[in-house]
Amino acid sequence: MDVKPRARPELAPLARLISEAPVAMLTTEEPDRSLRSRPMRTLQMDDDGALWFLTSISSSKITALDHHRRASLSYFGRDRRRFACVCGITQLIRDEAKASELWSAALLPWLRDGPDDPDVVLLKLTIEEARYWSEPAGPATVLVELAATRERQRIRPTE
Repeated sequence: MDVKPRARPELAPLARLISEAPVAMLTTEEPDRSLRSRPMRTLQMDDDGALWFLTSISSSKITALDHHRRASLSYFGRDRRRFACVCGITQLIRDEAKASELWSAALLPWLRDGPDDPDVVLLKLTIEEARYWSEPAGPATVLVELAATRERQRIRPTE
């Protein structure tokens, strides 16, 4: 996974976890209000902490994201002692240069025709909240939590 220099240093533990174990379970709310999870390979955490993926525009997750822009990502450390849950707002973006930049051979099983395929679209998740757990240290730490006004961020331990 490509980790850019971040303007949000509070996300450093999340960036390390994702770098080591980039596959997350993306959970979306389906049009019928049920929840559905599927694995997604995180390709980049950008300068602002947003997470980037490539997917197929014809995927069922796109229908879900058209109805409900919020999604959740769950990450599990390879050591099975670190976990993170990220919630945020998704955005679908068509940008051939960015898709080529993020392309990886690891995506071939899902996106067989490469980043130039018109079916390929970028999925960006802008983090609203990120929680990180590390065993045996104890309770979760909130890495990022946007205020109700979405104008400021704060960091605090979870009680």
